[in-house]
Amino acid sequence: MQIIINILFWSIFFQFILIGPSLAQEMKILDHNRIQDQGDRIITVNKPFERIISLYGAHTENLFSLGLDKEIIGVGMNECYPPQALQRTIYSYQEGPEKLLAAGPDLVLIRPMIDWAYPKLMDTLERSGITVVSLQPGSLEEMFTYWKILGILTGREKNALFMRERFNSGLQFADSLTTGIEARKGVFFESMHQQLKTFAPDSMPMLVLEAAGGKNIAFDARQVRGTNIADFGKERLLARSGQVLVYLAQKGPMNQPCTQRIKNRPGLHLLPAVQNEQVYTIDESLVSRPTMRLLQGILVVGSRLYPELFDSNAETKMKNWININTKNDFKDY
Repeated sequence: MQIIINILFWSIFFQFILIGPSLAQEMKILDHNRIQDQGDRIITVNKPFERIISLYGAHTENLFSLGLDKEIIGVGMNECYPPQALQRTIYSYQEGPEKLLAAGPDLVLIRPMIDWAYPKLMDTLERSGITVVSLQPGSLEEMFTYWKILGILTGREKNALFMRERFNSGLQFADSLTTGIEARKGVFFESMHQQLKTFAPDSMPMLVLEAAGGKNIAFDARQVRGTNIADFGKERLLARSGQVLVYLAQKGPMNQPCTQRIKNRPGLHLLPAVQNEQVYTIDESLVSRPTMRLLQGILVVGSRLYPELFDSNAETKMKNWININTKNDFKDY
């Protein structure tokens, strides 16, 4: 039965990749205590929410980064960070409303894919008096707006601003490492292995790649219906084979490549990246999730492209921007 559920889920997921994002609205801050989510809900925050269930790993990471702890009463199925998240009760939108309702949350945080795929569940939660908020940013500026919205929902607006400043400091540090590179290495960054898709030029993974000093050889890839995915294909890739000095592939639940499968793909032996053993998989949580750990993604990608620049000293310095000590860093901020 679980296998059937998983198959249905991923079928829905890929349908969302193709048509779902067109249903997502723009997230907006309407006033100091009013926001609009990507499901077109208007939420007025009269007091901070105190019993929160997060059904998307990025929300969970960011809530902890904002300094919340006991307010987070539940998380989704695929949590991996921070360690505290693994100690929370696990909830699934695939299991129906009963367990969620029994927990008594005042806020359930989701992303548009869940909103689109499980409308009856969302309706049941809302009719039961639970606030549902659907958010998933796609660009850097949207990420900063998203962090601020989370701050409004939880009464941590100043902490959200602090996160933004820390993140920008990390980007500036990465820029200081790469500013002297005369010829940036050409990179193909794979998002979906079977279809040989890449990422949209203004997506989070491409932000990470460029901050790490890489040059996106698929800069003109066609974005798929407002997602962070973009069509490219093997024919176009091979036409630019000489430019691909490094081949990166996102690895996560929806994309499970391995370096050997990439190297064995017909035609890819023509890429210098394959010939010179410069093919790497990258944890998607470090390049696609809108969290402070995008800075860690820059470190990881940078260490693949320019290990002499992104060395252990750079790692130590960058981690100063990534790791927020909520007891001290937010003090008197």
